[in-house]
Amino acid sequence: MTGGGMTHLDCTPYPDADLIFVTDLLTPDEQGRLASARAFFQAEVRPLAVEYWNRAEFPFELLPRLAAQNLGGVGPAATGHLLTGLLQMELTRADTSISTFYGVHHELFATAVDTLGSPEQRERLLPGLLSLQKIGAFALTEPGHGSDISREMETTATRSGDEWVLNGRKRWIGNGAMADYVLVWARDTADREIKGFIVEKERAGFSATTIENKIAVRIVQNADITLRDVRIPAGNWLPGSRSFEDTNVLLRNSRVWVAWQAVGQQFAAFDVARAYALERRQFGQPIASFQLVQEQLSRMIGNATLSLSLMVQLARLQESGRLTMDQAALAKATCTTRMRETVALGRGLLGGNGIDTRFEMAKIFADAEAIYSYEGSYEINSLLVGRAVTGVSAFT
Repeated sequence: MTGGGMTHLDCTPYPDADLIFVTDLLTPDEQGRLASARAFFQAEVRPLAVEYWNRAEFPFELLPRLAAQNLGGVGPAATGHLLTGLLQMELTRADTSISTFYGVHHELFATAVDTLGSPEQRERLLPGLLSLQKIGAFALTEPGHGSDISREMETTATRSGDEWVLNGRKRWIGNGAMADYVLVWARDTADREIKGFIVEKERAGFSATTIENKIAVRIVQNADITLRDVRIPAGNWLPGSRSFEDTNVLLRNSRVWVAWQAVGQQFAAFDVARAYALERRQFGQPIASFQLVQEQLSRMIGNATLSLSLMVQLARLQESGRLTMDQAALAKATCTTRMRETVALGRGLLGGNGIDTRFEMAKIFADAEAIYSYEGSYEINSLLVGRAVTGVSAFT
């Protein structure tokens, strides 16, 4: 209160929408890296996303500049879990498709090579992967099997002398239509265990067909993949992949990555909604001055901030080595649920313009549905959490 009894309202906006100052948890060097990456994403990724999304095409010219950002690395070059998560959040904030492309390539394929591959495989493959001169894909899901893939996988791998012979089909494989290497998960016919095999796109019997008519992450080149007696060298097996448990470690971490995407998607919706509310005028004033609009913006940033707070704690669990699939499932289910409400609020706030991709919100709204579904549906993750808190499994 001032001496005259008037209340002074600080109306300065939070440009990054970080109302709880999460970035204060980073070191000064990490803060600089995050700020630089955010500036790049907003200046270089976000402006081109809508047109490429509309055409369902991939902006290959972006790859050298994206690689130069040094977003994560693997092994000794890897960043801390909180910074990595915030970088994933900020990339999604600029565009979900590019974030998904990078997550599949880096968090799944490159990380699998680094953690499950042989020294020779790491030396041969990682330089090209980290520079984005070579692109990887992760082929686990099949046309008839998603949530039950660990039990029902039909794709097979049979050892034949110095080679493996792969047969089967995969579906919804992110980057699959453009990847140089595809990490195919297949059941070894000898011991019935699920293992990972690197398949180069030029192998005879390998084919990838782009999935068209998607309503979400349209920039990502998803593919249906068919393997008919595909022969690969024995050395293309990732020796650290001996059972589905090895795959599960990757899937646990990728659920965390997708939960960070759900946070970024909410901030993307908030950014667009706030800017629109400040610019759009009705009844002679900006709609940001209307009480109901401010309530909607408050709910949007509240959902995003709650989700961000949960992810900060997950990063702490990762740093301490205590993260389990239970917490990853909780984060994925919770953040994507909040995300769905947030993007719906944003779409509604823009009215008719909310269904026109030129205003961005329609793309954000549609892309949220992909985040809600991949890396374990809401229902499956909820059952994992339910099992954790009751000790009773609902899976038959």
